Amino acid sequence: MDTSLRILVIDDDDQILGLVAGVLERAGMVPIAAASIAQAEEQLEHTRVDLIVLDLMLEDEDGLSFCRRLRAYQKTPVIMLTALSSDIDRIVGLEVGADDYLAKPFNPRELVARIKAVMRRVTDPTPATNVTSGCSLRFGSFRLVPEQMSLWNEDGEEIPLTSGEFALLKILAERAPRVLSREMLLDLSRGMNATPFDRTIDSQISRIRQKIGDDPRRPSYIKTVRNLGYALSKKVVRET
Repeated sequence: MDTSLRILVIDDDDQILGLVAGVLERAGMVPIAAASIAQAEEQLEHTRVDLIVLDLMLEDEDGLSFCRRLRAYQKTPVIMLTALSSDIDRIVGLEVGADDYLAKPFNPRELVARIKAVMRRVTDPTPATNVTSGCSLRFGSFRLVPEQMSLWNEDGEEIPLTSGEFALLKILAERAPRVLSREMLLDLSRGMNATPFDRTIDSQISRIRQKIGDDPRRPSYIKTVRNLGYALSKKVVRET
């Protein structure tokens, strides 16, 4: 794992900023503190950032709004911190583009583990297989390029995906037309960070369908197999 990761931490609680900064430094990372969205945007203009740890509740702008705006112009991974821990709050955070979600109070070691897990997905979304190394995956009117972590439509336009969405779509494409359970998808995409009751896979599938124009009532790309899981139903062709 790269020990020089630069992590932007956005939180208006000085104690949380200090705690997270200390944890990241001990893990060999470089913390960059911002007590507001305004400070964060200034940092992003002048500093390379590998990942953002973002508090949901901020005084000058809520984290959801900032995450939504951020996704309009860059793909920097985001882990959202919040005192709200209900499923609906987590789903809303993921729907606006967050890559992971951690409820306060949190175990500092878990935050470090989640940062490393997200960065593994960014640098190598499915490290267990090298099947697509140097190849792109074409299915229907889309082309998935693992080396660029990008998805393109037939008009040559890139479809914006978060690192989590990309990892999930790549897993489905590499194993098409196999049906994968939610548990398998969680294990392949998130490993040790998965929980038995995690419903984020459903949320990510919903977002991917929306982005590729796949009708959830009659999906032609990602089909839902009742009581089993999900599968990419299109034929996948590997291209060099």
